[in-house]
Amino acid sequence: MPSSVLEPGGRSATLTRRTALKLGAAAASAIGMPAIVRAQSDVIRVGLLTPMTGFLGVLGGYAAMGMRMAAQEVNEAGGANGRMIEILAEDSINPDTAATKAQRMLERDKVDFLMGEISSASALAISQVAARNQRLYVAVGPRSDVLRGESCNRYMFCTDIPNTVMVNAVGSALKREGMVEGKRFVTVTADYVFGHDLLRAAKAFFDANGAELVSDELVATDVTDFSPFLLKVRQAQPDVVCLNLAGNQVTNFVKQYAEFGLPYPCVGFNLNTADAWAAGLGNLSGTWPTVWYHTLDTPASRQFVENFQGKYNMIPENHAWISYIALKIMAQSINETGSAGTPDLIEYLESGAEFDILKARKAYFRPWDHQLIQEGYPFTVDPNAANEYDMIKLGEPVPSPDENMEVIYPSIEQNTCTL
Repeated sequence: MPSSVLEPGGRSATLTRRTALKLGAAAASAIGMPAIVRAQSDVIRVGLLTPMTGFLGVLGGYAAMGMRMAAQEVNEAGGANGRMIEILAEDSINPDTAATKAQRMLERDKVDFLMGEISSASALAISQVAARNQRLYVAVGPRSDVLRGESCNRYMFCTDIPNTVMVNAVGSALKREGMVEGKRFVTVTADYVFGHDLLRAAKAFFDANGAELVSDELVATDVTDFSPFLLKVRQAQPDVVCLNLAGNQVTNFVKQYAEFGLPYPCVGFNLNTADAWAAGLGNLSGTWPTVWYHTLDTPASRQFVENFQGKYNMIPENHAWISYIALKIMAQSINETGSAGTPDLIEYLESGAEFDILKARKAYFRPWDHQLIQEGYPFTVDPNAANEYDMIKLGEPVPSPDENMEVIYPSIEQNTCTL
């Protein structure tokens, strides 16, 4: 897709027909058609790269809407340090294209910093461009541990929960239900960097808690027919089926799993709520992880949901939330430092500053791996719910309120990050 500018105040043209059909007309204002970019000293330029097509495209639509709403709120309140925020948004498509567009945003469009992405592979490519140009990149939605570990760099900060936290959130709930120790697992894994990384975290959890991994099946991201894999699951006769899939892979799998009528509990270490909704009532079951859900009962979260529904006439998905709070974090950082320059922003983000992310506890970045530390949640599925939005039942936060939030994250001894 050609580049587009989201002007201060939220003006934009129409979304591509393909994405609009997926998200509904309310999403249309999140990404616009081509516009001339003007150099203005009173404007802070943000380069937003996120998938708008492919198996993560629906999630990217929500991400753009959340960031647009945050920018509009900041601008209506007087801007960040008195400057309006302008978002230049592009479909990242794949790692090579994402890297090319990131470089173009920095060189031609003169963005102050880069944000976005959901694909871990594309985020890695963007982070390398950011490092070469010594410019800040906030990786908003990717979850691979590799980004916070061996591939970390001084210019990248990660806001979403990593794979290890998702595994720990779901694993803790499964352990309470007696579904781990001595149980036989079959895993089905997305065949790219995110899935491979999630599988490593899952294997570590199984090994540490007395579970047996019977087999794992790697699935290409463009696969839509899961019947060959379901036949292998039936043959293995596991105690639990565990998914390490991404995007609409999860939706397609759980629908076909329900059609096959297999008796084994199906759980997963990754699921975005838009994909859960798309699975529909009667198809999704088990225990899953999430970073946020719209039923989270805090005043700030309720207000965000109300505002989002008022603006877009739809319920916000977790990528809408995390893109919203990511831009709010950057606005706070610019206000506090009086600068949109990379050195000043990095110093502030590494300082231990706390951020209101609409949860019960405030979040902060660790200075040594640039990971945003926050709570996660398991959720279960109510088969008797009235609709797909009510079927997700958010569990208690992980870790518990009396625990240090870092206990569910890789420790400095476990992490290979060197900034």
